[in-house]
Amino acid sequence: MVDELQYSTAPPLQHSCRPVSPTKKHLEFVRSARIAHLATADAKGSPLVIPICFAFDGKEFFSAIDEKPKNSPPQKLQRVRNVEENPRVALVIDRYDEDWRKLAYVLVFGRARVLTSGPRHRRATALLRRKYRQYRSMALEGRPMIVITPSRWKTWGTP
Repeated sequence: MVDELQYSTAPPLQHSCRPVSPTKKHLEFVRSARIAHLATADAKGSPLVIPICFAFDGKEFFSAIDEKPKNSPPQKLQRVRNVEENPRVALVIDRYDEDWRKLAYVLVFGRARVLTSGPRHRRATALLRRKYRQYRSMALEGRPMIVITPSRWKTWGTP
């Protein structure tokens, strides 16, 4: 006997997450966040999602490969290798609250690259040190810096 599948006749749920230009509120939400989650994938598409510290200058996101203990040298970290193999990335900056009416996120799609020196690296280092006091005593010069240039933004909830 074949079971008959029951399909709902209700209209499909509309997803409220759509491409947007970030508003002033979204940018304030992003700049005030202490952590984001970076999604990368290798050349074969195997994903990796990790929490990162970041700074945003209004045009690009920066995340240093800092001196916190790592299992590999900076250039051999999976996130760095992934960016070098496949520059397409996503970044999620979110807020969780037990009151689910306060949930929100900003999802940024973009292209990433790795910097190890130069004026942009120095500017990114200064931004990160301004935001995170822990970086003020770390040697970030010469260490890899992931730079993300946004191509699309999506938001959900009220920042």
